[in-house]
Amino acid sequence: MYLHLGRDYVLNTRAILGIFNLETTTVSPRGREFLDYAQKNGAVVSLSDELPQSFVLADAPVDTVYLSELSSAALKRRAERELPEEALLPGRGESPEKPRVKGHTPPPPFGDLH
Repeated sequence: MYLHLGRDYVLNTRAILGIFNLETTTVSPRGREFLDYAQKNGAVVSLSDELPQSFVLADAPVDTVYLSELSSAALKRRAERELPEEALLPGRGESPEKPRVKGHTPPPPFGDLH
């Protein structure tokens, strides 16, 4: 199954480790430390020009944090329903296995935070 993260980006749900509210995550020092570490290691992909409300942590093709303007609740609802097959047909975007962010090259994996 695939999850539409916003704009033109679709991610295989098997790669998703978690969907998080950005505001509540950044309240904790550990959450801020994680996001800072990911940013410094080039593992953050912004999917919007707007202020992000949530982020999705995925492990494929490499560990990546996707910032989305959609709320974590909206992404959760989308994850609970299947994306129609016609949304994945040729001519309607690239294969969901490939990054669909213009100019995005997957970042190298970032290691443990321990």
